[in-house]
Amino acid sequence: MPLAHVSGGLPADGRQTAPPRVLTIAGSDSGGGAGIQADLKTMLALGAHGMSVLTAVTAQNSLGVQGAWEVPVEAVRAQYRSVVDDIGVQAVKTGMLSSPELVRAVAELLSDVAAPVVVDPVSVSKHGDKLLADDALDAVRTTLLPVATVATPNLDEVAQLTGIAVTDEAGMRRAAALLLTYGPRWVVVKGGHLPGEAVDLLTDGEEEHWLRAPRHDNRHTHGTGCTLASAIAVGLAQGRPVPHAVSQAKDYATAAIAAGFALGGGTGPVDHGWRIRARN
Repeated sequence: MPLAHVSGGLPADGRQTAPPRVLTIAGSDSGGGAGIQADLKTMLALGAHGMSVLTAVTAQNSLGVQGAWEVPVEAVRAQYRSVVDDIGVQAVKTGMLSSPELVRAVAELLSDVAAPVVVDPVSVSKHGDKLLADDALDAVRTTLLPVATVATPNLDEVAQLTGIAVTDEAGMRRAAALLLTYGPRWVVVKGGHLPGEAVDLLTDGEEEHWLRAPRHDNRHTHGTGCTLASAIAVGLAQGRPVPHAVSQAKDYATAAIAAGFALGGGTGPVDHGWRIRARN
């Protein structure tokens, strides 16, 4: 759909047009820093209308995840159909899908969606809490990644999915090549856990884009992966090519990391509203 039809504003007939519609399929973070909450904040900040399919409820704060409860598969399917069949979507982002049953159900739902899909294969929280069952990894490889327009694993997730322990940029390239064999059109291997610059590799096997940003001295980075994936989804919903959408998302997420703030006694969130605060 052309950008002019989804960006809001008043067309010639005087009717208000809707902003781009982006759906997140992910778990709830009760602390508000990651998950569904981070996704919806990012979508709003970047001019999209965010919608959600809840896959899990977590008891979570700045110190870690104290509990997690999966939403029944039939409830996930019902949420998805309610949104897609009535409102429609222009991009979808997936996050926490904790079991093989959920992974397969979501992959089946997305197999015929006429919109780009961003898959963030969430497996471990910022605090090291496990969010993906071991037996769900194969379902991610064989059913979810094949429906992805863009997959956005961090290095821990890369190691779980491919067996490659990445320690440098050459390893990022090897891992991306293997991930592409699972079926996504593009892969972003996030190298934020490596020393030095915060570098990510975006590739479709032919084009290669190295996205570099300064590393900010700020430990409050909870929600970084959710934020980046959601920002990519917004860019795709707005009609941007994948490299452009990923580059803009990287800029937004980098500034959100720089503005991250302390909450509670542990790791605080990135600031999804940094643009609003910068204007005030």
